[in-house]
Amino acid sequence: MKKQVSTTKAPAAIGPYSQGVVSTETKTVYVSGQLPIDPATGTMPEDVAAQTRQSLLNLKAILEEAGSSMENVLKTNVYLKDMNEFAKMNAVYAEFFTEPFPARAAVEVARLPKDALVEIEAVAITK
Repeated sequence: MKKQVSTTKAPAAIGPYSQGVVSTETKTVYVSGQLPIDPATGTMPEDVAAQTRQSLLNLKAILEEAGSSMENVLKTNVYLKDMNEFAKMNAVYAEFFTEPFPARAAVEVARLPKDALVEIEAVAITK
């Protein structure tokens, strides 16, 4: 069994997918990749640090809607347009997570939707 997660505190899906989905059987929430779109304005910040912050704020809003939190994140995947921006992304990322840190993969990709510089997805436990 699964339940869709949707909130106006994060940007709406731009395709046939959900912002997040909770497995009611395993109490696990899967959050789709979050672009750095400000849900209030529909715009994206210019630099990778600000984009990372917005992507994580969007992720946080979806987790909270699902009854979870950043503290319950088990795994993230970070997609970067340019791996040379890794240190900037990582500095902002560290502001959102505490030990024990979630497992993570960070990869450079050729292109992201809407020409974003970063996109972040997560898996977390929920209540």
